[in-house]
Amino acid sequence: MPKTGKAVCRADPDDDEAVESARDLLSHEDCALDSFKKSALIVEVGGAKEEAESEEEEEERPAWSSKLQYILAQVGFSVGLGNVWRFPYLCQKNGGGAYLVPYLILLVLIGIPLFFLELAVGQRIRRGSIGVWNYISPRLGGIGFASCVVCFFVALYYNVIISWSLFYFSQSFQQPLPWHECPLVKNKTSTYVVPECEKSSATTFYWYRVALDISDNISESGGLNWRMTLCLLAAWTMVCLAMIKGIQSSGKVMYFSSLFPYLVLICFLVRALLLKGSVDGIKHMFTPQLEIMLDPKVWREAATQVFFALGLGFGGVIAFSSYNKRNNNCHFDAVLVSFINFFTSVLATLVVFAVLGFKANIMNDKCVAANTQRLLSLLGHRVELSLIPHHINLSAPESVTAEDYQQIIQVLRGVEEDDFRSLGLEICSIEKELNQTVQGTGLAFIAFTEAMTHFPAAPFWSVLFFLMLVNLGLGSMFGTIEGILTPLIDTFKVRKELLTVGCCVLAFCIGLLFVQRSGNYFVTMFDDYSATLPLMIVVVLENVAVAWVYGVDKFFEDLKDMLGFTPYRFYFYMWKFITPILLLLLLASSFIQLLMTPPSYSAWNKEQASAQQLPFPTWGVVTCVSLVVIAILPVPLVFVLRACGVVDEGRSVAYQKGRMVVDTPDDTDHESLLHAPSPQPAMHRKHSVTTANGANANNANEANAKSANEVNGTAGGWYHLAALPDMPESDL
Repeated sequence: MPKTGKAVCRADPDDDEAVESARDLLSHEDCALDSFKKSALIVEVGGAKEEAESEEEEEERPAWSSKLQYILAQVGFSVGLGNVWRFPYLCQKNGGGAYLVPYLILLVLIGIPLFFLELAVGQRIRRGSIGVWNYISPRLGGIGFASCVVCFFVALYYNVIISWSLFYFSQSFQQPLPWHECPLVKNKTSTYVVPECEKSSATTFYWYRVALDISDNISESGGLNWRMTLCLLAAWTMVCLAMIKGIQSSGKVMYFSSLFPYLVLICFLVRALLLKGSVDGIKHMFTPQLEIMLDPKVWREAATQVFFALGLGFGGVIAFSSYNKRNNNCHFDAVLVSFINFFTSVLATLVVFAVLGFKANIMNDKCVAANTQRLLSLLGHRVELSLIPHHINLSAPESVTAEDYQQIIQVLRGVEEDDFRSLGLEICSIEKELNQTVQGTGLAFIAFTEAMTHFPAAPFWSVLFFLMLVNLGLGSMFGTIEGILTPLIDTFKVRKELLTVGCCVLAFCIGLLFVQRSGNYFVTMFDDYSATLPLMIVVVLENVAVAWVYGVDKFFEDLKDMLGFTPYRFYFYMWKFITPILLLLLLASSFIQLLMTPPSYSAWNKEQASAQQLPFPTWGVVTCVSLVVIAILPVPLVFVLRACGVVDEGRSVAYQKGRMVVDTPDDTDHESLLHAPSPQPAMHRKHSVTTANGANANNANEANAKSANEVNGTAGGWYHLAALPDMPESDL
């Protein structure tokens, strides 16, 4: 039937009076509602089905300018700082190249199915996380609110990391770099190196004492660090300006923030491969330790990394996909973004260990030179000259290689076995240096920063590196903030500009907690307790809501209707059985680990010039528990309110251009809610029709109302017709 055709439904076969088409009925709706969408409806009349085309009203919703912009947004959200400083650490810690095997297996079993699930529900229902889970299961509507709370907690401290990167970026335009050497203290008689720096290293001292100006413990506030406060203000200003127009503004920023890090990583990789020792780092990285794969802890950490790498549970994935066309192939998007994320992690790991291999060789050479000098001082009275191999010339220490020194150490350990330790000679080894690799901020702001000080044109590479960190952080922040704004805008219909500015101002004010001198300790607290456990619970409930509450069979029908093809049966078994079981095991193991590990943080000890683990004070433990409880509280709260009837779960609220319409569905068998373009109420009219047989007008009204319901509403009740005052008949 042509799109301009009318669908006609007769109340009686012998009656020539036509009931108005769906389009005619909808044309009498509020004049402010002027956006229509074309769709096909199936109308049953006397057992026969007649297909009709109608235009259904739908609120105006922004859309991505192009598919590339959308993919870059999802990649920018999923590829973040964790790809650069956590994945390489886990890979090195958990068996090198062997770690990639469990990671890939769990990416297929957990990552891609759950990522596909979030993309699908967001794209089809076209709502943020609050609207999506409320419509799928009203009693589980708290899932969306919990996602928003977790996103807000994460945004608070994640933007602080961006502010740290901004500070280092601003300090990189100097030659030499300010963290290249330990500062000197001058007095009237002499000049000496700061003892705290001499005990640690120049980059470590600069991080703790200059950048953070850190206090001794979490209970000692120390006041605001004014430099970091300004950087935090700059970070939130950038986020606010990029997000203030929604995807129209943030989408354009994604072209730079998502692509620039790849350019920097490739440049670093090429440069690092030209440096001495880079191959040693890569070999160390990918030398597989297959026996370590039998350790359950390796699989748990791989699953956790997959979980967080894709940004599952935050709501950002759902928010971004809600701006897609409904026939977009989200299955292709899920597979593509997941593997881009994986290969980005591998690329970042290559870069990190190539650079750290170069640093390890430099540190090893320094170790050899220092111990060769000590060995010279021991010759004659503690060490016999005859024990030194003849081809090694100790009188020229600069000519002694790492291999020469290893030969000397092996001979001395064999001869002076009992007294070797008393000689005070260190065992210099590249492996030992590489095994000291750290994760997180320690990798980015200490280890990697120290390696760059040995680069030719070090300021240039430092500027590139920290600009890359800023871009990686901003890409993830855009998705995190979108996970807050989109659900709230969809639910409460506030202006995006006002909500964006208000959210950023509030977050900056609370974020002042993290730019105190003790702020780094609070970042650790929020990172450990505000996201991990709550997000896992959120994703478990998402999977259960779709697979067991809504039904996998219905969901497959929705996907077929949306994609134009039936997804692989593989996803049926994943969503129904495998993924929930794996998620519950991961949740249980994480919960047990939290219970068995007393809450603690790494504090800087200025006397020892090193970090040490300290337990949280009582108020700190209470805060840690409160973060978990507050993040999860919306889930049971909404469930109880719905179950007890305080909030009627049978009533859905739709907002249309400032007008709220409450819809009460009937008790008929519900068809897929996802078959509807979006949850919108519709209307029907009273009719004053006298039948040819002189039947009572009320009976005709009931028949016409029933016919109108068949034309305009789905069987699920999401488009039920609400009674309105009498309206004039249409031209028909």
